[in-house]
Amino acid sequence: MIPSAVYTGVFSAGILGLLIGSFLNVVICRLPKMLEHRWARDYHEWAGTAQAPSEPFNLWTPASHCPECSQPVRWHHNIPVLSFVLLRGRCKQCRGAISLKYPLVELATAGLFALCVARWGWTPAAALWCIFSSAILVLAVIDWETTLLPDVITLPLLWLGLIAADMQWSQASLPDALWGAVLGYLSLWSVYWVFKLVTAKEGMGFGDFKLLACLGAWFGWQLLIPIILLSSVVGIVVGLALKWLGSQREGGYIPFGPFLAGAGFLCLAGKPHTILNFLAL
Repeated sequence: MIPSAVYTGVFSAGILGLLIGSFLNVVICRLPKMLEHRWARDYHEWAGTAQAPSEPFNLWTPASHCPECSQPVRWHHNIPVLSFVLLRGRCKQCRGAISLKYPLVELATAGLFALCVARWGWTPAAALWCIFSSAILVLAVIDWETTLLPDVITLPLLWLGLIAADMQWSQASLPDALWGAVLGYLSLWSVYWVFKLVTAKEGMGFGDFKLLACLGAWFGWQLLIPIILLSSVVGIVVGLALKWLGSQREGGYIPFGPFLAGAGFLCLAGKPHTILNFLAL
């Protein structure tokens, strides 16, 4: 029989995940725009041209507001999941549609936090895996929406994976994590250059190399092949489905990062080999 304290801990982790998920939505929405602002500023500095002054824009400023009517979102309209349900997915002021992405990210974060605490309890290891889950989820959604995998997330996550391995808070030893990072990066880097030499086109972005290096650092080099196989198979299936539905993007490009992230979540749940055995059937 599972002690009630375990259920309480998992439930508390889920509630915390809902709150963190609300913040992750802010990161997903604003980080790409923050990067665009920085690139524009760097370009103007390089070109020596004047840039029009703009209002501060970061994760905290301006306050959350409706993208349709620009009205501020009041605190009681910003409660994770619950507000979306009570408002029926509509802005209180203008009745504009609220993206389903927001509650889905919150629910996904809650589920991932509950999974981490169920596996590791309220320990430093669980906290690190919650950070890993949050970062991978943010990267997956940003990459799907913008085809960007920001270095400001991937590089710290890579280093944190190596630190976690050294502290024995992850499932990989430090040598396995180190070689997982090295081989993870080099494997996709090699595929990128072979594809480019053969077709004169770029098949993926450099962010994909760094993301797989992150996964290698957290899970060890032994899971790199399952991660690549799973993400490739799912990517092909999704690509064919989008083509059949006529929903492909301009140029037919599908970002690879979300599928790498999905494989990472399966590894977190401890199920990559089970999925591969099913696919082999």
